[in-house]
Amino acid sequence: MITVLLVLHLFVTLALIGLVLLQRSEGGGLGVGSSQGMGSFMGGRGTANLLTRSTAILGAAFFALALTLALLTKGASQQNRSILDGPAPITAPAAPALPALPSVPTN
Repeated sequence: MITVLLVLHLFVTLALIGLVLLQRSEGGGLGVGSSQGMGSFMGGRGTANLLTRSTAILGAAFFALALTLALLTKGASQQNRSILDGPAPITAPAAPALPALPSVPTN
């Protein structure tokens, strides 16, 4: 389930990037060009409305998929915890070394 949503999220992301790059900028400096360059599919105003609506729909789908994936994988990261995240193991202090007893001669 998560893999399917992740692949769908990738496709939505790529489509969203493509739609944003197709749109004209507000200043007109970095735009694709005039609407005649895109063919005679729709007029300039209709193309802008279509791209704007498509971008809004894909943007909403992007956020919905991102939130869904975050909620589905919320508990999955507990198994992959780092060793540094947990508390240090409690060990007993080392016993002090006893001094060596002098050897006593036996007679």
